[in-house]
Amino acid sequence: MRTIAVYPGSFDPPTNGHLDIIERSSRVFSRVIVAVAVNLRKNAFFTPAERVRMLKRLTSAMGNVEVTSFRGLLVDFARAKEAHILVRGIRAISDFEYEYQMAHMNRKLDQEIDTVIMMTGERHSAISSNIVKEIARFGGKIDDLVPPLVRDILFKKLKGAQGK
Repeated sequence: MRTIAVYPGSFDPPTNGHLDIIERSSRVFSRVIVAVAVNLRKNAFFTPAERVRMLKRLTSAMGNVEVTSFRGLLVDFARAKEAHILVRGIRAISDFEYEYQMAHMNRKLDQEIDTVIMMTGERHSAISSNIVKEIARFGGKIDDLVPPLVRDILFKKLKGAQGK
């Protein structure tokens, strides 16, 4: 049976924790669609196109991973991609309540779509995109939190923003 999964998120920026979930999902599902959410409520640091480009480069060796962006309801996007699984990563028990509510709401919107929750690897449990950006803004070391590609792009963009 061919299983298509969608792993949605803001990925602003992509972290080693995100890549951990993507890589592990790619071993479990036939195809994984990494879906960069265009969220009008969030003030993103990177554009959706920048995030998609980074993720495509970071996942290029994973033959069953596709990266794209989406706007609107996640279940509508998943249905359009013929996916029946939503992958969500959690770092700590504090993430679980929100993901639990979202899983039930998505199931209410489409009973054909299930949510699979993956715990991020222990060494990535303290990583969040917001923490990465905060550390980077103050010139801190983020080498263990993000891939070198993301680190370089993030510091370059921060340097450009400071020059304005």
